[in-house]
Amino acid sequence: MGFDKLDLKLQYRSDADNIVSDFMIPVLKEAKTYKRSVGFFSSSSLQELSIGIQEMGKKAGHIQVICSPKLSQDDIEAIEMGYETRDKVLERAMEREKIEPIHEFEEQRLNLLANLIVQGVLEFKLAFTLNSKVQSIYHEKIALFEDENGEKIGFTGSMNESYNAFCENFESIQVYSDKFGREYLKLVEDNFESLWNNKTPKVCVVKFPQVIIDKIKKYANENLDFTADYEQFIKDRVLIKEKKEAVIPDEITLHQYQKDAIKKWKEKQYRGIFDMATGTGKTYTGIGAICKLKEDLKGQLAVVIVCPFTHLVEQWCDDLKKFGIVPIIAYGDAKYKDYENKLKTAIFRYNLGVKSFFCLLTTLDTFGNKKIQNQLEKIQKNRLLVVDEVHNIGATGYRQYLDERFEYRLGLSATIQRHHDDMGTQALFHYFGEKCIEYTLQMAIDNGYLTRYKYYPVIVYLSQEELEKYNEISSEIESSMRFDRRGKPQLTERTKQLLIDRSRIVAGAENKIGLLKQYMKEYQKEKHILVYCGSAKTKEKEMDAEIRQIDRVTKCLRFDLNMRVARFTSQEKRKEREMLIEQFSEGEVLQALVAIKCLDEGVNIPAIKTAFILASTTNPKEYIQRRGRVLRIFPGKEFAEIYDFVTLPRELSMVQFLTEKERKYDLSLVRKELERVEEFRSLADNSYDSMETILNIRDAYGIYKEDEDNERMED
Repeated sequence: MGFDKLDLKLQYRSDADNIVSDFMIPVLKEAKTYKRSVGFFSSSSLQELSIGIQEMGKKAGHIQVICSPKLSQDDIEAIEMGYETRDKVLERAMEREKIEPIHEFEEQRLNLLANLIVQGVLEFKLAFTLNSKVQSIYHEKIALFEDENGEKIGFTGSMNESYNAFCENFESIQVYSDKFGREYLKLVEDNFESLWNNKTPKVCVVKFPQVIIDKIKKYANENLDFTADYEQFIKDRVLIKEKKEAVIPDEITLHQYQKDAIKKWKEKQYRGIFDMATGTGKTYTGIGAICKLKEDLKGQLAVVIVCPFTHLVEQWCDDLKKFGIVPIIAYGDAKYKDYENKLKTAIFRYNLGVKSFFCLLTTLDTFGNKKIQNQLEKIQKNRLLVVDEVHNIGATGYRQYLDERFEYRLGLSATIQRHHDDMGTQALFHYFGEKCIEYTLQMAIDNGYLTRYKYYPVIVYLSQEELEKYNEISSEIESSMRFDRRGKPQLTERTKQLLIDRSRIVAGAENKIGLLKQYMKEYQKEKHILVYCGSAKTKEKEMDAEIRQIDRVTKCLRFDLNMRVARFTSQEKRKEREMLIEQFSEGEVLQALVAIKCLDEGVNIPAIKTAFILASTTNPKEYIQRRGRVLRIFPGKEFAEIYDFVTLPRELSMVQFLTEKERKYDLSLVRKELERVEEFRSLADNSYDSMETILNIRDAYGIYKEDEDNERMED
């Protein structure tokens, strides 16, 4: 076995060949040594060559790499003038290079790189030139392979040792062997040996900084099955290459209602809104619409997808890749720091016709960045804007970015109506167009796309101290209100802050903790429990100090009830969140999550079976979304349970003694709580169980359904 069995060409070129699969991997599989001298090396190249490298490892093979560090003019002058030692400057230059992995594949690459170094298979040296007048680099690209029989193959050409060179760039190499080009093969061999031993004039070759080697070695993971992992990665890479870009794959079948939505969107000239309940597949429907438009436009399409939160960007990215779309990700994270240049290049190539499709995936805040907006203005044709949770872009500060130059538009939301903002809602319909689908929560439950649920309102009363503070703030709100000419209230900044302060009293009502403990005893041995808190603080009597509700709840469940719980907030990074969700889903390590905001931000935790909602909201958009996220399908989950802590100002028996002003202040809270209870109750399997509670509240305050309906019609 060896190079003899290979049928090699004299030249490999990107227009006719896949240099990695046609040449590099077959040769590496038969090689015992691989010597590479290159202007630029990236660990990404190991990902592409991993199958061949694994075969080398079985033969106790050896890899020698010479590459060029990125030296600045200051670095060069520091070495030449003796300001710093050469080793120190090189160490600093290499430290500037990104080493920490930014996603799973980079982590795998570093694991492989680290293991090869630890095992003595891979050896690095640095080559650089010194010229204080001109900033020059070592830029040569040569390679030499040798098999167990002593036969050799070499090549020269344009190709660096990186993923881009292997998979994205247009490259060519010229191949030499003992059978053809023997003289050139000898030159390649001599040139490499001269470089490796630092005997090449005008080039300085030194050992790789040990501090960087030590840093890389930390990523070695002896337990990782590299062969299995990397072979699967190569298969996935091949599938992505074979899968046409932005095409619905065979393994994904859209439901009929999703297909109908896309069809309606097309009929409306590719403008419209998908109003779909949480958990009904609006992301897949949106990506399906992208694929359809690209097909209809014969492939020429520039897509911009905007999400309100960074973790939604990550979720979209995962889903897009299933459809063969690898987006440019843009938001203020160090791992995506080069997004401006990537976008600039993509738009330039798109406008030239070199590239027919690209996709930018970004956050709402980054979308509004002036540099991004300036770049997007340069796109010449076939522009599609997709906005997830589209109600967010209806806010005054964001509406200015609804650029008329986007010929095609798609808004996605489970709740399109903006709370107390008719102007913002109308602006959305004016820009995006009509609804192409309205797929409600009721429809999703009836059709089996969301699970059924039982609803239990838990009545909580404010303490006397909380009630006094609530009324005090209500009085301040009343005096701070301003009205326009038509008598409609105008919220000042002062009024907005007062409303927030009042809502925190309701969210953090201290009586909720005792009731939670009482109800939770029934679930003390259960799992898949979510306790949803607010950001408010509550008073802890033992310490005579305020403590965040989430911390108090966590402490109560963990120490008073001996439950296995963990906090789930925005402070946890994506990997930690993923680990918590996995442990929660399995149910062995974690019984319950105590969370803030996760149900509002699009976080998917399908395993939630029982939810205790301590802090709710008066915004229908938010509490409808929260319910939908609790109802996601999960194996073994026949139905969900929702305990909704409904806060009332005082016990109902005391309402008859209120003054008119006190009753007015009470009603501002009671009406909002009743609205949510009615919404949650309406679709529950046990909807009639809570009717008595609702009627008692209505009777106590003299609130009648007919009056409320008339008030809504007047509004």
